[in-house]
Amino acid sequence: MSYDRQNIIPISMAVLLHVIIFGSMIVAVDYAAPEPFTPMVLQATVVEEIPETVSRAPEPEPEPEPEPEPVVEEPEPEPEPEPEPDNSEELRRQAEEAQRQQDALLEQERLEELRRQEEAERLRREKEEEEELERKRIEAERERQRQIERQREENERRRRELEAEQRAMEIADEERIAAENNSSEMAVYQTMIRQKIFRNWNVPASMNEDVVCIAHVRQARGGDVISVRIGSCNGDDAVKRSIEAAINGSSPLPDPPTSNLFRADLELEMTMQRN
Repeated sequence: MSYDRQNIIPISMAVLLHVIIFGSMIVAVDYAAPEPFTPMVLQATVVEEIPETVSRAPEPEPEPEPEPEPVVEEPEPEPEPEPEPDNSEELRRQAEEAQRQQDALLEQERLEELRRQEEAERLRREKEEEEELERKRIEAERERQRQIERQREENERRRRELEAEQRAMEIADEERIAAENNSSEMAVYQTMIRQKIFRNWNVPASMNEDVVCIAHVRQARGGDVISVRIGSCNGDDAVKRSIEAAINGSSPLPDPPTSNLFRADLELEMTMQRN
């Protein structure tokens, strides 16, 4: 029985030592990795006491107690590297943001190119419109100049026609007047005027038969004398003043035999000869 007790003690101590070692390993693993740890199942051998028999064998000599095994410290396991964080979502988001920025840049470039095209088209249309307006303005100015030239030519033609008509009328009037002046009716008319003037002429002593004076008389319809001007005259001032006084004193002058013989401007020759 003492033999069994002696064997149980070392065996129990060995079992206890192994339990402590394995427990330390389990604790170290728990601290090192967060994964769940599957506990190790330990198998122990139960030593049953051998019942005493009637006849006992001679007790062997007690064996020397085995020296306890040295405790070998198990090296602590290196901690497993922490798993890298899953940044796939962040990379996806960054990729999407980069793609969005690229799409926005492309869209901006497309819009800018479209704006440049529209601006170029607008400038082209404005240039065409300005050129068309300028062409129309030039054509209108040319047409205006042509109209001015045609009007000028027409005016010139009409002026020449009017001048020709006026000249023809003047020639006709001159011819008529010349004919009338040389007519007997005009001679009678002028004699009537000179006779009335001579009746009212106070001839000065300086007047003689050699003196000839031309008097320019303007009269109105009805014979009223408007003005008298002495032209060429070889008499003295007394003669000139006497002629002016005689003509003014004869107003109104006699009417012509016919109305066509009336002359607003008369040229009378004043001499000593009495007609």
